[in-house]
Amino acid sequence: MLMDSAIGHRGVAALAPENTLAGIQKAADLGLKWIELDVTLLGDGTSVMFHDPRINRTTSGRGHLKNNTLDQLSTLDAGSWFSSDFAGEKVPTLIEALTLIKKLNLSLNLELKPNRCDLKLLVEEVVAALEAAEFSDEQLLVSSFNHKALVLFRAKSGSRIGCLFESLPRNWKHKARQVDAKTIHVNARKLKEKKALEIKDAGYELYCYTVNDKVLADQLKDWGVDGVFTDNPGVLG
Repeated sequence: MLMDSAIGHRGVAALAPENTLAGIQKAADLGLKWIELDVTLLGDGTSVMFHDPRINRTTSGRGHLKNNTLDQLSTLDAGSWFSSDFAGEKVPTLIEALTLIKKLNLSLNLELKPNRCDLKLLVEEVVAALEAAEFSDEQLLVSSFNHKALVLFRAKSGSRIGCLFESLPRNWKHKARQVDAKTIHVNARKLKEKKALEIKDAGYELYCYTVNDKVLADQLKDWGVDGVFTDNPGVLG
């Protein structure tokens, strides 16, 4: 099994602000082995941990992420929206996140989030940061909804890849083979038992997002699902 059965989603998004150093630390404090985080680019080409194309939801700023530089982003509060306990939390760069993850001996599913940025530059920046951090391939899985991003990443790196789908497309095997994927990730609410068996029978590990319900988690386990992404691992029992 590549990943643990419970993977912290965006850190542990129900317990700490998503895609932050505080969230990474919280996941480690809870004893999780794997976390999932999103990486995208700022307007100046800096790779940062962020999910949305706009900064409104999870920072004190407004507007498009791509219109910000690292200097501008560093002035924003990325914690108070979640709780006053996290006031002053910043949006971390990829290298800052990788450094902490490595220090805590966590493993990472890094999701490439294009957000209309230059895909080639995103991949180049991610590969460069992973190399600079000397991040272990054994503790890394790279995934994306954007197949072109995965094709570009595969051309630059031998790291393990997971194909990420909202629901399983008819040509999923072709896409997986094209990037030599090891895992398939599907929306838990869209997955049917027949499709789960099809994925497992084809030799792939199968992970589902985002599962915050024990009944659903148990059903998925019965179907052979290897693990789930969760905002709050405590609810899964």
